[in-house]
Amino acid sequence: MSLESLTVARIRAQLLSRERSAVELAREALQAAEQGNQATNAFITISPERALEAAQRVDQRIARGEDPGPLAGVPVAVKDVIVTKGVRTTCGSRILKDYIPPYDATAVERLEAAGGVIIGKTNCDEFAMGSSNENSAYGPVRNPKALDRVPGGSSGGSAASVAQGTSVVSLGSDTGGSVRLPASFCGCVGITPTYGRVSRYGLVAFASSLDHIGPFGRNVRDAAALLQAIAGRDPRDATSAAAPVEDYAAAMNGDVRGLRVGLPREYMKGLPAETGALIYRAVDELTRLGCSIHEINLPHTEYAIACYYIIATAEASSNLARYDGVRYTTRAKDSGTLASMYRNTREEGFGAECKRRILLGTYVLSHGYYDAFYLKAQRARALIARDYAEAFREVDLIAGPVSPTPAFQLGEKTADPLEMYLADIYTVTGDLAGVPCMSVPCGETAEGLPVGLQIIAPHFQEGRMLRLAEAYERAVRR
Repeated sequence: MSLESLTVARIRAQLLSRERSAVELAREALQAAEQGNQATNAFITISPERALEAAQRVDQRIARGEDPGPLAGVPVAVKDVIVTKGVRTTCGSRILKDYIPPYDATAVERLEAAGGVIIGKTNCDEFAMGSSNENSAYGPVRNPKALDRVPGGSSGGSAASVAQGTSVVSLGSDTGGSVRLPASFCGCVGITPTYGRVSRYGLVAFASSLDHIGPFGRNVRDAAALLQAIAGRDPRDATSAAAPVEDYAAAMNGDVRGLRVGLPREYMKGLPAETGALIYRAVDELTRLGCSIHEINLPHTEYAIACYYIIATAEASSNLARYDGVRYTTRAKDSGTLASMYRNTREEGFGAECKRRILLGTYVLSHGYYDAFYLKAQRARALIARDYAEAFREVDLIAGPVSPTPAFQLGEKTADPLEMYLADIYTVTGDLAGVPCMSVPCGETAEGLPVGLQIIAPHFQEGRMLRLAEAYERAVRR
């Protein structure tokens, strides 16, 4: 059975029946990663030593008659903004090109404890800043569904690795849509959990109040299995929540009859015809499954892009100040003074998009502009969160598009940053409110480009969201 057709459940069954070993599967995945990377550039670093060591531990557990874990032997790719002990973590930037972390992120520890096998670190927009995965210092990622198209960003490498069959599941991070947008563009499932559901310890910060770690999978159950493994309170992250983690597999019971699903007017008006037709077709399928559809209002959506790009850049300006050439970054040579070392290191190390966001963030936090921009953005954020709270008094879940369009061509929007930012128009609100959201494939355009259906749930109701997504996925795959 080929790697592309494997699921988490099938891998576990094969290992327990001794049909194949975890080491054999790891070698197959590593070979696929090397070959696939020539086409998509999905990986920055492939880690054979770590993968084979993890696979050997799984085989040893099985040989001793022990439970090898829910992710036993599953090839996993990890976005290169999530630190891995002994394996290079670059954040897609020249400034960290030689950084090898001395510790693992909590999510990495937990997925390996569950039996997962990390095959490598995936390419991403520099410091997770971008919607197309064209801002990496290591070259753009190409969409496996159409190599002349972007995979979405910033977690495009993680989505591409799943879509091309290199990894079965992967980890990405989402600050303004960076899991859902690549999932939609590449035709896989991507989950952005509630803020605080998954520990951010070991996630290199872009915007600390917005960053989430989230999983990708080729189906809902696989993505949910990875989320189950990494979710839960972590004492090393003060923002991680103590809320109990639901059994997601049990929650996906297929019974969605009576669920009230909201369709935001603000998301549907002006939606391009081809994308809109696929979203409405998906909504019709939800109706056939027994859900009731209700039009709702999220009135402050129009302020979301401006609000997000003020708050996110302000936090980025603060977080990226640590990369100065003094500690763990590369250092510019031939700098005569401390000030010139700072300046030259950051000039050489950061790409154009990082510099743009640092400048914007520093500006909105500066004296005389803090109240005019940053404070107003935080007030708008509170109104956006209130929109969701009021909507969830009327409905159980919200459905809508992930992006106005399918994957666009490489280079199509790089000359116009504002147009690129508008690709996040339907995703940034979920991050600003901290609610769980996901993308599940809902069809393809006439050109064969995937489109994702976005499902949004109240805080810590991932189980309800996954139940609807899995029931929909099962219905359309019949």
